[in-house]
Amino acid sequence: MTFLPSGDSFEFDLASLPYGEHGKPKSFLDVAGHFGFHIEHACGGSCACTTCHVVIKNGERFVSEIDDDEADRVEMAADLQLGSRLGCQAVITSNDADITVEIPSWNRNYVSEGGGSMNLGDAIPPPKK
Repeated sequence: MTFLPSGDSFEFDLASLPYGEHGKPKSFLDVAGHFGFHIEHACGGSCACTTCHVVIKNGERFVSEIDDDEADRVEMAADLQLGSRLGCQAVITSNDADITVEIPSWNRNYVSEGGGSMNLGDAIPPPKK
């Protein structure tokens, strides 16, 4: 699994991946949290907001189908695109998955990710001194 725009990639075995209690087990949010990769999730992964909105760029066939609750919620996300999903609800279904997910620029929180300000879009965080 690869997260854009950072390019961070993680390989794992679904059968042995422990559940991290954020979102559905084996969801993008759950897997990312296991590896210390931050995805915003204001509601704790309960499908009550859109802060974990991601866009599947590759490998959609290796991800669970969207259910009605997620579809209703994701329609409220900013910058809705083909492949938009909630990271807390999209579950990886195969160990052979080659999945690429993009975190939209408006949804990157540079404060929690070590940068300077929230919602900078595609701006580059200030250099560390």
